Amino acid sequence: MAALQKIPTYQPGLIPAYRRLYGLTGRQIRKGQILAAVPCTSVQGRFKSSRSREYLQESIVPSYHFQPSMPRLPVPKLSDTCSRYLASQGPLLDSQQYAETARITKEFEAKEGAELHKELGAMNAQNKHTSYISGPWFDMYLKSRVSVVLNYNPFMSFVDDPKAGYTDQLVRATNFVVSSARFLKCLRAELLKPEIFHLGERSKSKWFERIIRFVPSSLSWYGAYLANGYPLDMSQYKNLFNSTRIPRPGRDEIVVDDTANHLLVIRNGHMYVFDVMDADGNIKPAAELHAYLSHILSDQSLPPSHPLGYLTAENRDTWASLRQKLEDCGNGAALKAVDSAIFCLCLDDSTADNVDSQTRLMLHGDGANRWYDKSFSLIVDKNGKAAVNFEHAWGDGVAVLRYFNEVFDDMSISPNVSPSCKPADIDASEHVRKLEFKLDGVLEEGIQTAKENFFSLVTPLDLAALQYTKYGKNDLKKFKISPDSLMQLAIQMGYHRLTGKSAGTYESCSTAAFKHGRTETVRSCTAETRQCSLAFDKVDSANVTDLRQLIQACSDKHNSLTRNAAMGQGWDRHLFALRTLAEKNGTSPALFRDPAYAAINHIILSTSTLSSHAVNLGGFAPVVPDGFGIGYAIRDRELGYNVTSYPASHSVRDFLQCVETSLEDLFKVLHESNKAVNQSKK
Repeated sequence: MAALQKIPTYQPGLIPAYRRLYGLTGRQIRKGQILAAVPCTSVQGRFKSSRSREYLQESIVPSYHFQPSMPRLPVPKLSDTCSRYLASQGPLLDSQQYAETARITKEFEAKEGAELHKELGAMNAQNKHTSYISGPWFDMYLKSRVSVVLNYNPFMSFVDDPKAGYTDQLVRATNFVVSSARFLKCLRAELLKPEIFHLGERSKSKWFERIIRFVPSSLSWYGAYLANGYPLDMSQYKNLFNSTRIPRPGRDEIVVDDTANHLLVIRNGHMYVFDVMDADGNIKPAAELHAYLSHILSDQSLPPSHPLGYLTAENRDTWASLRQKLEDCGNGAALKAVDSAIFCLCLDDSTADNVDSQTRLMLHGDGANRWYDKSFSLIVDKNGKAAVNFEHAWGDGVAVLRYFNEVFDDMSISPNVSPSCKPADIDASEHVRKLEFKLDGVLEEGIQTAKENFFSLVTPLDLAALQYTKYGKNDLKKFKISPDSLMQLAIQMGYHRLTGKSAGTYESCSTAAFKHGRTETVRSCTAETRQCSLAFDKVDSANVTDLRQLIQACSDKHNSLTRNAAMGQGWDRHLFALRTLAEKNGTSPALFRDPAYAAINHIILSTSTLSSHAVNLGGFAPVVPDGFGIGYAIRDRELGYNVTSYPASHSVRDFLQCVETSLEDLFKVLHESNKAVNQSKK
C-alpha cells in the first residue's frame, strides 16, 4: 500500500494522483508517543474529558462536508480509451495478432463503440449524483455467484504491538474494540476528519479548517482546491460499520443498520453479541468490555457440530437458498443480530507463527470461526496477531485502511487496558448473549457440504513470501526511481524469466478523487517493461548505461499510467461500462469477442501494493487458476512480496526466485550507474 505521492506537474483543475487501492496512510507515530505501560487506575485520566474519551477525533470540519461538491468521475474519450487499450495489447501480441486486434478496435471506435459511448454519456448526464462506473461495479461484485473466500476478500495484518504484554489476546482485543468504538462514534457524529490529499501546508493548517467549515458544502471542494487541498470521496465510509452482504438469488444486496450498537464475536465456531455502547450512546467502560471478552474466552463449550460460518463461503445462490431456510426455521432474529453488528471480531484459538501460516489464517482461516459476509472482520489469534479481512463489494479498501491506521495509532498511543488491568467485577453473562440457531436436516446437510466445499477451495492454494532487505524505498529515492515502478518491473522481469512471456497484469488504483469513484487499472505490463525484460536476459553483454535508461523509461511510463488511472483516464473501466451496456442491449461487439480482449482480461499477475506504517502483511488469492496474487510492500529499508498461486500456475517459489534475481540485477545496474555518475563529477 503505497503512500500518497506528490505529483510535480498537473493541468489546472485536475486533482493530483495518489496511489493504489490502499493508497491512504494514517498519521505516523512519533518516537516517545507509545506508552510503555498504562496502569489501570490511570486509564480514564489520560483523556482530557469524558467527551474526548468517546471520540478518536473531534474535527471542526464535518466528515462529509466536501461530498456534495466532489467532482464527477470523467468518462474518457472513446478515442483515448481505444488508443490506450491497443498500447496495453502491444507487449502481449505478435504482429499478426496485433494487426487484427487493431482493426477490430478501430471498427469498434467508429461504429458500435461510438453508439455505446454516446448512450453511456447520456446515462451519465442523467445520474449526476454518482459515477458512471458505480452501478456496474456494484453489479459485478453482487451478481457474482462464486464464493467470496479467495475470490474477493483480501486481508491486511497489523504490526505487532511493541509494548510488552500488549499482544495478549484479551488485552489486544479489548483495545481494538474500544478504539474501534471511538472511530465509529467519530464517523456517526461526523467528527472524523475528512479525507484530504494535501499538496502543501495551507490545507493542513488550523486557519484552513476554521474557514472551510463555513463554506457551503455545495462549494467546499472548490474552497479546499484554492488552498491546495484535494478532498477525497468518503461515500464508502457509510458501509464500513453495521454492514453485511446478504445472499440473494441472482444478486446479493448490502444491508446497513447504523442504529445498532452491538458487536458480533465468533470464537470456536460459536457466536456472541454484546452492546459496546450504553442506552445513551456512550462507549461502555473499557473494564466492562474487557469482562465481556474474558467471559467469551473462558467459555469451554465444545465447537458446534455444524458451524454456520461455512455457509458464508458457499456459492452465493446456494447460500441464499439456505439462508432463507434458516429464516424459515425461526432464526430471523439471530441472523439480524449478525447482519446489523458493528463488525465481526474473530477470536481464534490457533496461532500464526510465520508469514505462511499468518496468510492462511487471515486470508481464509478454518471457515468455522468466520462470517465472510460482514463488511470487515477483525481477527485476533491466540498470540495477539491481528488482521482485517474484508468483503469487497461495498468498497475498495480506502475506508478500511483509514480505520486500520487510525485504530492502530489510537491503541498504540493510548491503550485503554494494559496487561495489569483486571476485567470489571460484573456478571458478564448478563450482558453477553450467545446466539443459538435452530437447524433441521436440510440445513445440517447444507453446512456439511459447505464445509467440504470450503476445504476443497482453500487447500490447493499455495503461497510464499520474499523479504528483500538489501535495499528499500530510501535507496530508490536516491536513485531517482519510482519505488512502485521498480517493484512492478521486478514482477514483469520475474515472470518473463520464469515463462519467457509477458502476461496480463492488473494493478489497482483508487479513483476516490471523484464522487463515487471506485478503482481504475494500471496496466503495468508495457512495451517498456517487455523491452527491459528482454535486455536483462542478456545482462552480461548489455551496457550499464543502456540498461539504466531502460529502467528509467519503465519508471516514467509507469508513473504516467498511474497518474492517468487516478484521474479516471485508464481504459479498463470505460470498456467495462460499454460492455455492460452492450450486454444490457443484447448486442455483442466484435471487440468483446476478440480472443485478445479475453486474454488481456485473463489476469495472470494480479497485484496490489501494501505499504502503511500499521500494516505488517497483506494478501489475496489469484483471480485466475493459472495466475498469481501478488501483494507487495515498500518500506524505507526493505521490500517485500507476499504471493499466492494455484497448482495450475507455475511454482510460486520459482516465481519469487526469479523476482529476487531480477531485483538483484536491477539494483546492481542502479548502483553501478549511480557510482559512475558520481565518479564523473569528481
